Amino acid sequence: MNNLSFFFVFCLLATLSHAIELDFCVGDPSLPRGPQGYACKDPAKVTTDDFVYTDVFPAFNGLGISMARLDFAVGGVIPVHSHRTSEVLILVKGSIIAGFIDTTNTAYYKRLEVGDVMVFPQAMLHFQINVGKTPATAFVSLNGANPALQLTPTALFAGNLPADIAQKITLLSKNEVMRMKRIFGTA
Repeated sequence: MNNLSFFFVFCLLATLSHAIELDFCVGDPSLPRGPQGYACKDPAKVTTDDFVYTDVFPAFNGLGISMARLDFAVGGVIPVHSHRTSEVLILVKGSIIAGFIDTTNTAYYKRLEVGDVMVFPQAMLHFQINVGKTPATAFVSLNGANPALQLTPTALFAGNLPADIAQKITLLSKNEVMRMKRIFGTA
């Protein structure tokens, strides 16, 4: 699990400069949310449980990072998407293909096995596919409290973008665009 240690040290060091202003700022979801997350909980009311993951991890508040667990069914796919942040993924169960496509349209992808770590540079289109015979689990950390998620197919075909414009910007035929819009319920 040397990769796991590297992953957590990387996450810590990536945010250290922001964290030194206070010892910590545990977010209090009962208080108003601002641009940096929730207001800090009164340090006198902070407990060890605030630093242990159960469902919501308030200790991430103000650190400029976020984290998620990805659970893949057999054959499960996270479609091509992007974030406004960089992402680090560590695979803890199963086998997936993960990759990203850079601005020169070069695809960087690899089959990952348990313990493998992959980095997705900021704003690059990327994806994950479970190619194993069992469910897969990965953890990701992103270098922003609100990394956002834009699924490329949804952005093109599920919104209010007119079909004729989608056709021109995707180089797909009108029939293909309309088929995609029907799949997303916007035809």
